Amino acid sequence: MEEYGKTITNFICDIKSTNEKLTAIIENSYDGIYITDGNANTIMINKNYEIITGLKRRELLGKNMLDLVENKIISQSGTLAVIEKRKAITLYQEFKTGRKALITSSPVFDAQGNLIMVVTNVRDLTEIHQLQEEVAKQSVLSMKTIEEMEELKKKLNLLHDIVCTDKKSVSILQLANKVASTDATVLLLGETGVGKDVFAQYIYDNSNRKGKPFVRLNCGTLTATLVESELFGYEKGSFTGANKEGKIGLFEVANDGTIFLDEIGELPLEMQVKLLRVLQDHEIIRIGGHNPIKINVRVIAATNKNLEELIKSKKFREDLYYRLAIFPITIPPLRERVDDIFPLTKLFVEQFNKKYDFNKKFAPTAIKILEGYDYPGNIRELKNIVERAFIMSNDDVISVGDIPIYSEKSYMYDSFDEDKVFNLKEKLESIELDYINAAYEKYKNVRDAAKSLGMDPSTFVRKKNKKKE
Repeated sequence: MEEYGKTITNFICDIKSTNEKLTAIIENSYDGIYITDGNANTIMINKNYEIITGLKRRELLGKNMLDLVENKIISQSGTLAVIEKRKAITLYQEFKTGRKALITSSPVFDAQGNLIMVVTNVRDLTEIHQLQEEVAKQSVLSMKTIEEMEELKKKLNLLHDIVCTDKKSVSILQLANKVASTDATVLLLGETGVGKDVFAQYIYDNSNRKGKPFVRLNCGTLTATLVESELFGYEKGSFTGANKEGKIGLFEVANDGTIFLDEIGELPLEMQVKLLRVLQDHEIIRIGGHNPIKINVRVIAATNKNLEELIKSKKFREDLYYRLAIFPITIPPLRERVDDIFPLTKLFVEQFNKKYDFNKKFAPTAIKILEGYDYPGNIRELKNIVERAFIMSNDDVISVGDIPIYSEKSYMYDSFDEDKVFNLKEKLESIELDYINAAYEKYKNVRDAAKSLGMDPSTFVRKKNKKKE
């Protein structure tokens, strides 16, 4: 009997010790924790929840969430949504303290499937939002000389592939540089071809995870089944045609490093649910497996889609959007970064001279044509245009006629501003002189150049020399 009493005492002590440890873990969590029972009665709150929300335990403990919402103590409840829908819910919320947070409420079921608790995790996003606001308020650097730009490149430790001369580009690069050293999830937005993959690489190269795995996946190139197989892997014998030994997924490959999910807007809905679970729980389960595998991976996502419009049309999950858009960066199209066109062209010229063993360069008038084009395909299209011009040109100097986008209409009107008053005669003379110089650069003699423009040689020489008068 005495032995039995000791066993009971030890058992009670063990339970008490375990409970104290669990309470200490919850109390010292960086995130705010709010726990209710299955009927939405508040049973536990940690100190960080009080700090983030400005609410006190004495106001909340023992209170039902319905009453708290009705009395406007809490403006929006993930707990009530979980009880109604019986699944995890993610909300974005701002509190009276001024803090902004991502709220994730998750259900806890017993063995019979009864809802016994709702655990709400409150992730404070205030510092990240302050960081965005700080960068947005900073005046964009004024670049007076190429030397100043080079100094900024050294300071930011730029990769060779990043060209950043335009004021808008500098602003975006500052954002990328600020967030790179954190572990925040980044969502890169922008049209096709603006260089989202280059910025993803830059963020990784300037992060604390540099040297660890950097894994890429284009979500738009695979079916839902293949995406799941690629991301999560599978156990041996999971399905017909599977590798007999099983396969490790990209999340496991990227453990302790970074995974870049390109074209995230193309991710099938059924996979969006599973990705959301990974972002919330930091664990994956292989296809055909049962045991969760803990992972430590930073996520960078990118898309050329308007995710907010996809949410409205039920093609993208709102809760996943909020998980991904912790730090969104919108990369402007090339037509809004005109000052980047010349240095980008110079970079591509260097690459193609090396690739084709040439020694070519663009004539000034040809550069002017490039700077006046809209580039619906952005940087990718500019690179293609430069390469085609390399192949089409017969001389070391690439002239206007060698550029595949050239047309008289686009050239004449690329700089026209209907709100600006200018001398039409001078404008036409300027355009004519550009044609004359371009023709001379291409043919290298007056006779052939004049003939190509339908002029007699004397008129050609007179107009060409007019600039010197």
